[in-house]
Amino acid sequence: MNAPTAPNKEARPIRILGIDPGLRITGFGIIDKLGQQLTYVSSGCIKTDAETGLPERLGVLFRGIQEIVAAHRPDQAAVEKVFVNVNPQSTLLLGQARGAGIASLVAAGLPVAEYTALQVKQAVVGHGKAAKEQVQHMVCRLLALSGSPSADAADALACAIAHAHGGQGLGALSTTGYRVRNGRLIR
Repeated sequence: MNAPTAPNKEARPIRILGIDPGLRITGFGIIDKLGQQLTYVSSGCIKTDAETGLPERLGVLFRGIQEIVAAHRPDQAAVEKVFVNVNPQSTLLLGQARGAGIASLVAAGLPVAEYTALQVKQAVVGHGKAAKEQVQHMVCRLLALSGSPSADAADALACAIAHAHGGQGLGALSTTGYRVRNGRLIR
């Protein structure tokens, strides 16, 4: 006769930290995923002072993300990828802010996934050309929020949701050999 097995312990949710990087304002959003159920944990923004130097601002972002990780203990992180802006200097600064965020996450030992804005919008709204207001609305619906988070926090929550859904949309497809035009993959 086999020994009785121990009863299954209730599964522990996976905590996901989403980051919407920016040099002036970096949004963060934290959700728990248990099965297909998503639960809101926290969200907000890390703001830097435009009057201080770039190294100090990057330090504020790095330490701010470290504090969030220490307070909420996420299991995974998802960061929005930088898009190429019309202004190359703005793109470079955004890339540096993103790098500070990723470095902070990696220093904390978190696995980091990256998603384009198109992938995030496709996973949360259903199409890659969704407006910010549509993303905010769907984040509120998917997480059953009573109020709307700021645009930056909503984008970070959307990034976490996209990761929780396994990167649905373009994230679930192999895009090797393709490029995106008007929200569609083309060869």
